[in-house]
Amino acid sequence: MVQPELSAQHLAESVRDHMLKEDAVAKSLEMRFEGIGPGYAKLRMTVRGDMLNGFKNCHGGFITTLADTAFAYACNSHNDVTVSSGLRMDFIAPVNEGNVLTAEAKEVCLFGRTGVYDVSVRNQDDQLISVMRGNSYRLKGRHVVVI
Repeated sequence: MVQPELSAQHLAESVRDHMLKEDAVAKSLEMRFEGIGPGYAKLRMTVRGDMLNGFKNCHGGFITTLADTAFAYACNSHNDVTVSSGLRMDFIAPVNEGNVLTAEAKEVCLFGRTGVYDVSVRNQDDQLISVMRGNSYRLKGRHVVVI
């Protein structure tokens, strides 16, 4: 009997579920999924007191981690093990304790084994906080989930 092929959406959901089982960073920062799809991921995180820097703003590393996590799920959503080959992060506005940040990663293009993704991070008032561009590299012949 031949196993039916998963739809691209179901495959992205399966990849998310598989990756999330072992994602200690997403769990420890209490990130929550708002959406997943082929080449797309959207995650939310509330800024806690232990994420603040010496100026009582959210440390940029936590904002980058949220954006990078959305990027990771978006670029692995096609079920090819994919790693980051680089990123550029631009900070636009400060973030305070209690702010709710949402990172939305969108695939710009895939070409061969490389990809480009844009990630926007917004607060609960839909104010743009930061933007990130990530470059990905797909590892040959490796899949996130075995179908």
